[in-house]
Amino acid sequence: MSHILVTGGAGFIGANFVLEWLRHEGADAVVNVDKLTYAGNRNSLAALDGDVRHVFVQADICDGAAVTALLHAYRPRAIVHFAAESHVDRSIAAPGDFVQTNVVGTFRLLEAALAHWRELDTPARNAFRFLHVSTDEVFGSLAPADPPFTEASRYQPSSPYSASKAASDHMVRAYHHTYGLPVLISNCSNNYGPLQFPEKLIPMIITGALAGRPLPLYGDGRHVRDWLYVGDHCAAIRGILDRGKPGETYNVGGWNEKTNLEVVQALCDLLDELSPRPSGSYREQIVFVKDRPGHDRRYAVDARKIAFDLGWKPTETLGSGLRKTVRWYLENPDWIRDVLSGEYRNPAGAPYVA
Repeated sequence: MSHILVTGGAGFIGANFVLEWLRHEGADAVVNVDKLTYAGNRNSLAALDGDVRHVFVQADICDGAAVTALLHAYRPRAIVHFAAESHVDRSIAAPGDFVQTNVVGTFRLLEAALAHWRELDTPARNAFRFLHVSTDEVFGSLAPADPPFTEASRYQPSSPYSASKAASDHMVRAYHHTYGLPVLISNCSNNYGPLQFPEKLIPMIITGALAGRPLPLYGDGRHVRDWLYVGDHCAAIRGILDRGKPGETYNVGGWNEKTNLEVVQALCDLLDELSPRPSGSYREQIVFVKDRPGHDRRYAVDARKIAFDLGWKPTETLGSGLRKTVRWYLENPDWIRDVLSGEYRNPAGAPYVA
């Protein structure tokens, strides 16, 4: 059985990717490596319990010996690297955690991957890929009239989070140019969808609205983001892994630029339709709070390269994606309850440890 190794596969995007990957007939088995920090949730992978194609390993990518042991044991044909600290607010409060995981962790993973790649026979070496999943935040902020970021845009990160991801991008690129490691890099816009930890805007608004809490918006609420449904992102990653050219970078965007206020209002309207309050609208719960430090005004990526080169484009509009997302949260109250209560940190069954 051939394998791919996925890091951070119990997180939001990683779990969605693993679940989607294994829905395809004939897919490689997945060795899923996750440290299980607060954002890692084994319950998100419950559908794979008992599936021999999925091996879960609780490990830290900063532990080079553990990663090396897994590469020796499973000989994966590819590594898909999601593992990262990813919340801007947390990076402002504790930047050291972001440097450790995003920079040092990526370096340790690259070192292990390089040694593994060099040990492969020629056909396997030629087929091997290291796909690093990154963010559009490495490019900094756009003015309202600026064109979206392209793959050639200058890196100008604004937060400790985006700076740590920029550093990891540079490290991955350096391992290609210096050592020949066949790497691929993707820079995605803001993801949303099922299984997202409720510290992020969209699940925070959904869960807060249903609980009757105030719905906070930073500043004037007019910060603009390009919103990408996670299922579309997973399809893009599959395309990059299968057809991407080593050494290349691909922007993955949803072509859905909206202000945070517009997104929150749309969520309130969907909840008014699908789970109405006893009286009034969820919009009445919206409140504006002091803006966070260094808050970038606008992000947007130009996703034409991946469309032209690899034939990928998003299938969800923001309207259709938000409707799917709201329905998922309404239909999965146990998942939400376990996350909000902290019970998800103690799932049934001990994780496999290599």
